[in-house]
Amino acid sequence: MKVIISGGGTGGHIFPALSIANALRRRLPECEILYVGALGRMEMERVPAAGYKIVGLPVAGFDRKRPWRNVAVMIKLWKSMRLARKTVREFAPDIAVGVGGYASGPTLKAAQKAGIPTLLQEQNSYAGVTNKLLAKDARAICCAYPGMERFFPADRIVLTGNPVRANLAECQLSRAAAKEKLGFDADRPLVLVVGGSLGARTINESLGGALKDITETGAQVMWQTGKLYVEEFAPIAAQYSGVKASAFISDMAVAYRAADLVVSRAGAGTISELQLLGKASILVPSPNVAEDHQRKNAEALAIRNAAVMILDADAPEKLGSEVCSLLADDARRMSLADNALEMALVGADEKIVDKILEICQKGK
Repeated sequence: MKVIISGGGTGGHIFPALSIANALRRRLPECEILYVGALGRMEMERVPAAGYKIVGLPVAGFDRKRPWRNVAVMIKLWKSMRLARKTVREFAPDIAVGVGGYASGPTLKAAQKAGIPTLLQEQNSYAGVTNKLLAKDARAICCAYPGMERFFPADRIVLTGNPVRANLAECQLSRAAAKEKLGFDADRPLVLVVGGSLGARTINESLGGALKDITETGAQVMWQTGKLYVEEFAPIAAQYSGVKASAFISDMAVAYRAADLVVSRAGAGTISELQLLGKASILVPSPNVAEDHQRKNAEALAIRNAAVMILDADAPEKLGSEVCSLLADDARRMSLADNALEMALVGADEKIVDKILEICQKGK
């Protein structure tokens, strides 16, 4: 069996793609998997490191703010379509799986034109442009949220949830033991603050201004600033006992396990992880994403009392006080955590593989 998996650009697309690939390998050790990504994007490093072959397309996103730059984008798209057709023809997959992101458009469109069945995986509660364009010719669309009929043909939607990194659920440390492993006091609450690999300036600035109030509650803070901001904010963290700042967190499984409260952006992958692990969270959606989809992701939890949402523009004023309020209210934190856990859809990677195999079987 041969499978193309395409998409990427961010960890939110790449982690689900690799989870699907790994589940396929577990089920069918002899299957051939080819990843098609975008040149210059993070999948070109992450995918080979995970043990999969990758082809890079010279595709780029449209520049909505500077439309004159889109002449070069259109040339790249034309070149990508040619390379995608060549790749599909030479690899001859049984199915092509798209996870969203720049590369999945040309790749899955080439597969569809060649008569190869396609499956889409949509991580967000508000569908991305690429998946919406590809949906009418897809055999199945695997979604993480109910109500996606407003974007996709209802008869092809499969509610699977988002695949998450397997090691997150495998960590069996108690919260106290996880805190000790990370060098924190096991008896004091811990706030985990994450803003993605690059970091989130609004979250960093809002937290930096609130550290005095937060630490005065007795809480500790594990602060992932992102690589763009570590030099600016690490000296601020160093002024407070029990606050540790770093560009990256190498073991998110232990960090999640240790956290009493998580502050984060509202990417689909992160939200699925918070649900699966049953974590109380404050979500600060990024305003710099297509169709404002992070706000819609966060709202899907906030309306179910499964997370607190603070808009980016309100974070400087509200984030610190909301953290302190939740730290003082164990019952409310526990309610948020329980409601998040109730929303979790477990085993998404296996459910998606089930659908892939079903589609391939029907094609024989």
